[in-house]
Amino acid sequence: MPDLGPLSEIVCVQGESFVISGHNGNIVPGGDHGLFVRDTRFLNRLQLLIDGIPPVHLAGASVGGHRAVFHSFVPPSRDTEIDPTVSITRRRVVAGGLREQIDVHNAGTEPVALKLGVRVGADFAYVFEVKHGHLLDAVEARPGADGSVTFHRDGGEERTRVRLSGGSLDGDVLSTPLDVAAGGTATVVLEVTVADVHGEVTVPEGAGADAMAPTAGVIGAVSDGDGQPAIECSDQHFSRLVARSVRDLASLGLRDPDAPDDRYAAAGSPWFLTLFGRDSLWTAFMALPYDLELARGTLRVLARRQGRKLDAETEEEPGKILHEIRRGALADRGDLPSVYYGSVDATPLFVIVANEAWRFGLPDEDLRPLMGNVEAALGWMRAHGDPDGDGFLEYVQHGGRSLANQGWKDSRDGIRFRDGRIATAPLALSEVQGYAYAAALRGAELLDHFGRPGGDEWRRWAADLQQRFRASFWVEDADGRYPAVALDEDKRPVDGIASNMGHLLSSGILDAEETGWVARRLASPGMASGWGLRTLSSESGGFNPLSYHCGSVWPHDTAIAVWGLARTGHDQAARRLMRGLVRAAPEFNYRLPELFSGFAADSTAVPVPYPTACRPQAWAAAGALLMVRAVFGFEPDVPGRRLHLRPLVSAPFERLSVTGLVIGADTIDLHLRDGRVIVDDHGRQFDVVIGSAE
Repeated sequence: MPDLGPLSEIVCVQGESFVISGHNGNIVPGGDHGLFVRDTRFLNRLQLLIDGIPPVHLAGASVGGHRAVFHSFVPPSRDTEIDPTVSITRRRVVAGGLREQIDVHNAGTEPVALKLGVRVGADFAYVFEVKHGHLLDAVEARPGADGSVTFHRDGGEERTRVRLSGGSLDGDVLSTPLDVAAGGTATVVLEVTVADVHGEVTVPEGAGADAMAPTAGVIGAVSDGDGQPAIECSDQHFSRLVARSVRDLASLGLRDPDAPDDRYAAAGSPWFLTLFGRDSLWTAFMALPYDLELARGTLRVLARRQGRKLDAETEEEPGKILHEIRRGALADRGDLPSVYYGSVDATPLFVIVANEAWRFGLPDEDLRPLMGNVEAALGWMRAHGDPDGDGFLEYVQHGGRSLANQGWKDSRDGIRFRDGRIATAPLALSEVQGYAYAAALRGAELLDHFGRPGGDEWRRWAADLQQRFRASFWVEDADGRYPAVALDEDKRPVDGIASNMGHLLSSGILDAEETGWVARRLASPGMASGWGLRTLSSESGGFNPLSYHCGSVWPHDTAIAVWGLARTGHDQAARRLMRGLVRAAPEFNYRLPELFSGFAADSTAVPVPYPTACRPQAWAAAGALLMVRAVFGFEPDVPGRRLHLRPLVSAPFERLSVTGLVIGADTIDLHLRDGRVIVDDHGRQFDVVIGSAE
């Protein structure tokens, strides 16, 4: 049985397509390996053979979001030979379809004749059938006249075509004979094309030709070479983490099929390579100092799909921002409707991101057409987000194809009492009240700016929510006060000690004393694992370091807490959590996964993977960028021509520089040197304010 663990795999992602294989480059049945496009697995077997036997694996690595390279060799065939003379290099690129250039090099003094083959197979499994371990029958291979092989799903339009240059089919193996001269190299090209109801997808000519080129900026400055900001840090681990994160975010970029100019981030590979309201919005927010276009595109894509009617099956409501979309032809096999609105937090997050993008310089001409969507989102909070009229945003359980929980911890057991009991909906989540508070104030600011009515009304609504929250959510134990994770159906505080409270810090709903209580709780041994922030305290009933939401560490969740702690002046706690993630990064080859297990760092030599985590994952990658922002305490106000910086006292790095930050129509450079910030705004005359809370 092959090792199918997450650290034994290579993942290549580009848009709606991705490949998961072993480190040897082979795709084998029995796990999550495969070529996936639009949530369908079009290839579940791809194994390289030399004379019918797998070559011996040497090394394999991702060399960019959508590229990888693999090295192997053929053992010596003569007893008198010590060193192997035949080596093989596979250069892979994924961009809709899959292409590999396979180079067979003969370093010997005599020519070599061999047969190169690839064993191929397809099952057309839906992505969640793969995740849940369902095994489907293999589809029969159909040979083509040009030496290719085709697989076709019965009853559907899904089709996979595999072609090996000079190859022919023998059973389930495409093979071609090679004569490799002494000192020479023979090259074979493998091409995989897929088609479904949306048409044929293949790899464009020339894509991935630089698959063996060195990856620029891994240790020093990080930039994509196309006008993007460059980041340089004295800590090489942080530099590499940011470099990998930038590449992963680029590979997860998708475009709206209805408006290809608008780009957003897919949530993550392999399970969530699609539009998610919450994930895409948080990713856009985190990436704002580096990619304003991502925020613009995300807002537009979601605005086009904003709820307009009441639909009990999809949970659509007027003004509501959707939860997720599935485009594949097999989406009806999923656990949820193909277009699903069951999210209580995406709608206030939409307003927050609109305001933050405006502060970062999104022009009025781009934001003005979205103001109707902002007003509709605000209206949803009051009309539909609060179904029982108690003044809190909450969700109910609809049954059937619906999520039991509709915040970011959306697993069935994700919200728990201190004693481990699972809370049941209707639930009012603590962090969602913080989002709603921030959305009301930020929305009011936008309404005022564009001369629309209602700003003062929303400010009063926010003030009332803040008082209600203070009266209803706070609980206390022997270690002090902390906010409950939720209110349950009977309006009782759900007193589990959970990471949700970290999201409150940046919302403004807490006063200075309350942020201090939260900071102490987040830095406690039960919450801070040494690798990052646990989703549930190890002191709570129901804690499980291998639970999806009840004890694991989510990098984006940790990054949000780091940012909130830094904004509210709790530098020591911010540094502790940040150092944990940076310390964990090299163990994941600097690609922080969706989540990993919550075992304590002082009891494990390395962070322990979570078995089915997405990798790469958008907000995990973007979290590294948010931590850069947290170090500088960077808060722009482009409409007011003002930049506020509050660097971390005793920052975790001696040196950190970000050059070429695009703020509105201008660029600035930021440099941190031994705790001091140097700003170069290139004469643009921003009013720069550098302050510290300590």
